[in-house]
Amino acid sequence: MKVAIVTESFLPQVNGVVNSVRHVVDRLLRQGHEALIVAPGPGLRDYRGVRVVRVRSMAVPMYRTFPLGLPDRQVEEALAGFRPDVVHLASPIALGWAGLRAARKLGIPTVTVYQTDIPGFLRQYKVPGDAACARWVARIHKRSTRTLVPSRSAHAQLEALGVPNLHVWGRGVDLDLFGPRHRYPYLHQSWARRGGDGAAPTGRVVVGYVGRLAAEKQVRRLRELAGLPGTSLVVIGDGPELPWLRKHLPGARFTGTLTGADLAVAFASLDVFVHTGADETFCQTIQEAQASGVPVVAPARGGPLDLVEHERTGLLYLPSRPQSLTETVQRLVGDEKLRATLATNGLARVANRSWADVVDELVAQHYAGVIGHGDTLAAA
Repeated sequence: MKVAIVTESFLPQVNGVVNSVRHVVDRLLRQGHEALIVAPGPGLRDYRGVRVVRVRSMAVPMYRTFPLGLPDRQVEEALAGFRPDVVHLASPIALGWAGLRAARKLGIPTVTVYQTDIPGFLRQYKVPGDAACARWVARIHKRSTRTLVPSRSAHAQLEALGVPNLHVWGRGVDLDLFGPRHRYPYLHQSWARRGGDGAAPTGRVVVGYVGRLAAEKQVRRLRELAGLPGTSLVVIGDGPELPWLRKHLPGARFTGTLTGADLAVAFASLDVFVHTGADETFCQTIQEAQASGVPVVAPARGGPLDLVEHERTGLLYLPSRPQSLTETVQRLVGDEKLRATLATNGLARVANRSWADVVDELVAQHYAGVIGHGDTLAAA
């Protein structure tokens, strides 16, 4: 099978869209398929032997390091030259629209993956136009042959916008990278010594956040955990909210961005993982924490509802209720047995969610399901 992937983001950027595309391409190659990547530039033009077509882009005002792809005739030329069986549109908004138009003109079916809630992103940054953006997102997905959503909440969101032919397709987790075996006692002990609350260092529970430090992740809620008795707070990641967090979390440890083996060790060396964002379409870091054998605390809204079964594979807090986050973390900090139970169950939940399994599902059910579809040529 020949698959062309038109993505709004790719290496050297590091984010959820890039990671998903990379894992999809890796598995396609391993299974003997051919692939082409179309992405906004600049960046590498070859990924593991796969051609990466770079198109014009502009910087996003709120994210200067994020190139936004622009309509470019290279997109249609690349697809026409490659002649794929299916076009995979990864989190389309701008370049994805160009990919959709080109695919429909060429009569190629599309599988469109909804991953980023752009209208919600605009609301978080108080940028006007979220309603118009939602209509634009709906327009793209309504014209796709098939749309894949990562969770039930994302399904409901697009269904309310009138998008048809929705299918839930979750994300995989790198089980070769993440695991409890990577827990590093020395690192855990060094983190546990930070806290300043008078607790014995060996008795402190290490509570950590992993992810981008940005407004849409609502990371300022970590302040609610500052100075929580018997805990040490670790913040793993980077982003525009870092200066604010450093100022208001003086006792926390900040590691900066970690990747690969360093990230796996850091995850496994936590005692509790906390996610603060209440507007996630999925939340990959929850799965990575579960794969690392770390109990999870997450908001009872959005994508986490598909990943965390309350009191079985993690704990859910009510993001709209004051003190709910603090009380939920306190409960877990004070109950070592519950932490162990949630960690065991969370690990079991992701045991069959490897990227290999998830991408094989994508190929067999969704790519194969649209090839030969009769609605591809409708006007975009």
